[in-house]
Amino acid sequence: MLFTRTRTLPQLTAGALGALAFAAAAAPAHAVAIADPSGDFIPSFVDSHDADLDVIAASAVLSGANVILSATMDGAIGGTANALYVWGINRGAGVAGFGPIAPGVLFDAVVVLNLSPGGAVVSLNGPGGGALGAGAVSVSGETIRAVVPLSLLPSTGFATADYLYNIWPRAPGQGVSHIADFAPDNSSFAASAPEPATWALLIGGLGLTGAALRRRRVSPARA
Repeated sequence: MLFTRTRTLPQLTAGALGALAFAAAAAPAHAVAIADPSGDFIPSFVDSHDADLDVIAASAVLSGANVILSATMDGAIGGTANALYVWGINRGAGVAGFGPIAPGVLFDAVVVLNLSPGGAVVSLNGPGGGALGAGAVSVSGETIRAVVPLSLLPSTGFATADYLYNIWPRAPGQGVSHIADFAPDNSSFAASAPEPATWALLIGGLGLTGAALRRRRVSPARA
């Protein structure tokens, strides 16, 4: 079953482990960065298995009045026309929204990112929501990043530091059959809160992790 897999460090290459270690060293001990296997498209996904819809690394970093959301795909972003990169956020009133394919993914708001015009926060349960400002969303190769004001994500019960995050890239179309991947698969993760001078190093480490995982996918098998 797809959603019974557990993320373990042995799944990563030595290069990926080094990148995560570098990121962890650059931030406080409670910093969190997740890795997701390449090629783990959801069985119900009906569209082309494009690499820019396959998450391999993600982070949520609290920085002052914002949360910085960053996700690295298995290929350069932009190959799938009109793709969306949706972050689900549980602020305290999250409910399951995907039925049997991901019953553990709870959320009460989403941050919807696209390449044009940018993105927006949509509150599904409680206050909040609104468009992201100009320049809030950026793409660099395989990584898409958004600076999201926490004022658009007021609490529905949790403290800001306890919000939980999950990302799901999706191809255009209605319904869950167009969702390509969940990261993490059937759960969510908490944001980290490094000092302002160190969060960029954490996100840079994620980019290195993504590169290492892609090299593993294309390397020939050895005896």
